[in-house]
Amino acid sequence: MATCEVCGNSYGMTFEVHAQGSVHVFDCFSCAIHRMAPICEHCRVQIIGQGVEADGHWYCGAHCARAEGNAGIIDRV
Repeated sequence: MATCEVCGNSYGMTFEVHAQGSVHVFDCFSCAIHRMAPICEHCRVQIIGQGVEADGHWYCGAHCARAEGNAGIIDRV
């Protein structure tokens, strides 16, 4: 059994996420989201969907990106 790196639960059905050269172990998707999801740099919500990247900064959507001064970003084309 492996142990979730977020909640410490020892569980027989943990899973690994390989990202940027590191291996993370979780017992559920909510723990994985808690640890791995980026944070919107405007409203501070965890970005679970696609989000928007502008000049190396992450936002939950075009509204927050525009609020931070990024012009020309729209949610749908």
